[in-house]
Amino acid sequence: MSFSPEQFEEMSKKLTEVREEIGKFIVGQQEAVEFSLYSILADGHALLEGLPGLGKTMLIRTISEVLDLSFSRIQFTPDLMPADITGTSILERNEEGMQRFVFKEGPIFSQMVLADEINRATPKTQSALLEAMGEKTVTVLGETRKMAKPFFVLATQNPIEMEGTYPLPEAQMDRFLCKVLLPYPSKEELKEIMLRTTGPGSITIRKVMNSETIVEAQEMVKAVVIADDMIDYAVELVSATHHKSGAGDEWSQYVQYGSGPRGLQSIIRLAKARALMAGRVHVSIADIKTVAKPALRHRVLINYEGEAEGIDVDKLIDKLVEEVRQGASVR
Repeated sequence: MSFSPEQFEEMSKKLTEVREEIGKFIVGQQEAVEFSLYSILADGHALLEGLPGLGKTMLIRTISEVLDLSFSRIQFTPDLMPADITGTSILERNEEGMQRFVFKEGPIFSQMVLADEINRATPKTQSALLEAMGEKTVTVLGETRKMAKPFFVLATQNPIEMEGTYPLPEAQMDRFLCKVLLPYPSKEELKEIMLRTTGPGSITIRKVMNSETIVEAQEMVKAVVIADDMIDYAVELVSATHHKSGAGDEWSQYVQYGSGPRGLQSIIRLAKARALMAGRVHVSIADIKTVAKPALRHRVLINYEGEAEGIDVDKLIDKLVEEVRQGASVR
């Protein structure tokens, strides 16, 4: 499917309206807003990590209202079971007195699903999301059902240092297109939050897009052009996360596990989404550089030597981006 430059520009304006509408209710957290939208445009899922009370849940709920998507919230707790997410078949009696099994859909059957505090549940329950996130289907008692379209999982989690958390397995972390860290708000933002939440009146959220427009935007993202040298740069960057891979050996020695193909796919898809939001029909080096950390930070594991040196994942990715950029023939 091909689109004209005018269509790209019109969609970019629409997405700008979406950001402005979200900004009426959400104070700060610019990176979280942008990468949540990038993930939706790229038909992926996002993981937001931050301490309780930083507005993660409210951000996702606001996005669903602005995009006019059906929304469901799943509060993950240690006693949550997979059937509480996917749904289950129950025995019902019809008017003739005959009994039959009827499937009752769980909260996963929505266009936007908030998996709140996903690392509070046990690994068995966390894995109930894997099929829905990867294949956009849910299989219960041997019957496979398709998810709504569009379908997104935006999950929140608390830092693993907090009590009562179960770290997500690497296989499930890899299903998320990006991982965004939510910092503490600044003093100015704290004051604005207080004024908006404790003052008189209420803020009305306007619906800017709908399901059809989002699907069209996703097709536009696929149509964004990316040059071979941009792809080569992204490939070099992902390869640099592998232990002693060549480029960036000085830093990759601190890597226990690096990023796989999904990391490369995530970089390209997020970069294309960022280009569309900027109204461009092609990916730039700035797009790839900007999305590198959110796309890779949950796919790279630091080894004991790196931890002893005080190197965290974000610092390592920054260094690898710098090293690869110096060694690659990318303008």
